Amino acid sequence: MPQAYDSDVALEDLEDQGPEDQSEELVLEDYDPPLRILIATDAWAPQVNGVVRTLETLSGELTKLGHEVKVLEPRMFRTVPLPSYPEIKIALWSGGRAEQIIDEFRPNAIHIATEGPIGWAARAYCLKRAFPYTTSFHTRFPEYLQARTGLPPVFAYRVLRLFHWPAAALLVTTHSLKRELEARGFRNIRVWARGVDVELFHPQQVDLGLPRPVFTYVGRVAVEKNIEAFLKLDLPGSKLVVGDGPQMAQLKHRYPQVHFVGTKHGAELARHYAASDVFVFASRTDTYGLVVLEALASGVPVAAYPVQGPADILGGAPPDAPVGAVNEDLRSAALEALEIPRERCREFALGFSWAACAKEFVSHLQCRNVYRRRWQRVKRTRKPRPTPAGE
Repeated sequence: MPQAYDSDVALEDLEDQGPEDQSEELVLEDYDPPLRILIATDAWAPQVNGVVRTLETLSGELTKLGHEVKVLEPRMFRTVPLPSYPEIKIALWSGGRAEQIIDEFRPNAIHIATEGPIGWAARAYCLKRAFPYTTSFHTRFPEYLQARTGLPPVFAYRVLRLFHWPAAALLVTTHSLKRELEARGFRNIRVWARGVDVELFHPQQVDLGLPRPVFTYVGRVAVEKNIEAFLKLDLPGSKLVVGDGPQMAQLKHRYPQVHFVGTKHGAELARHYAASDVFVFASRTDTYGLVVLEALASGVPVAAYPVQGPADILGGAPPDAPVGAVNEDLRSAALEALEIPRERCREFALGFSWAACAKEFVSHLQCRNVYRRRWQRVKRTRKPRPTPAGE
C-alpha cells in the first residue's frame, strides 16, 4: 500500500526520514480527504417531517463516504414546546453551549440547516470566527406564519434574507425555488437535489382492508399543508391520512369517513405507501415534498397542484410517460393519476440516489484546514536506456 502524506508536510522533511527506496519517488497528487462536518439543525428526532428524514439520511450517507458527522440539535440544550406545536421542542438560546460543542468537535465544515435558535447560534459562532459556512432553505416559514397569524410574508422574508446573507452558499432543492429566492433578494444560491431510500420504499402487496381505490396523504396534519383540500374531494373508494399534528382532532371530527392512522415509521410507513393507489399532495407551500419521492418509489402515482415542489419533481418525467398529474382541479388530478402504471413510477424514482445527493452536498461545503493535495511514494518509472548509435 503506498504511503501518503498531507501536503502540509514539507518535501524535505520526508526526504530526511531516511534513505529512500531507489525504486520509489515522491509525487504530489490530488485527493478528497475525509471531513469533520457539523450540521446545525432545530429539526431533529423525535420530530417527524421531511427535513428530519433528509438530514438523518444525509448523515448516514456522509458516514458511509468516510466523513465524520456531528449534529448540533435540540436535545443538546434546554428546550420549550413550540407554540401550537407542543410535540416540537425548540432550544432556548445558549450560544456558550453551542460554542463549546462546536469547538470540541473541531469541524472542517459547518452547514446550518434551519433558521431557528440553533441555526442562529451556529451562525453567530461562524461570524465571530470568520468561519465560512453554508445554509439551506427547507421550509416556507413566511407562508406558514401567514396561514396561522395573517402576518404578511414580506416581514419574515426580511429576517430570512438577513439570516442567509453571510453564507458562502445557500442550498435549495429546485431551480424554480432558486429563481424565486433570487427575485426576493437572496444570493449565493445553489441547487442541491434530494434522494429517496428505494430499499425501504418499494412496491409490495399490502391490503389494509379499505375499499379501493385508496387515496393517501402522508405528512404533518396542519393547516399549512392544506389537507382539507384533499379531504373534501368527492372521490371513489377510501381516503387515508398517515401522520399527526395540531389539526388532527378537528379534521377527524369533521371528516369521520376518512381513515386517520397516526404517525408511521420505517417499514410500517412503507407498507401504507404501498397499500395506496394514488398519493394526493395538497400542499401549496412545500419547497420540495420528500413524500412525493417516497410515494413514487413505492410505485404510487401522485396527484398535486401545479406548484413549486411537486411540479418540479413530476416535471422531470417524460411528457409521454408521466408519473403523476398536476392540476388546479385536484379531483381531476387524482382521477387522472389513478390511470398511471405503478411500475413507471418506481422506475422514475430509481433515478434519485441518496449517495449522489450526499456527494453533491459535500461539493457545496466550504471547508477549513483541509489539504486536498498530498505527497505519496510511488514506484519509480524506469525509462528505457537509449541504444548507442551504430548498434
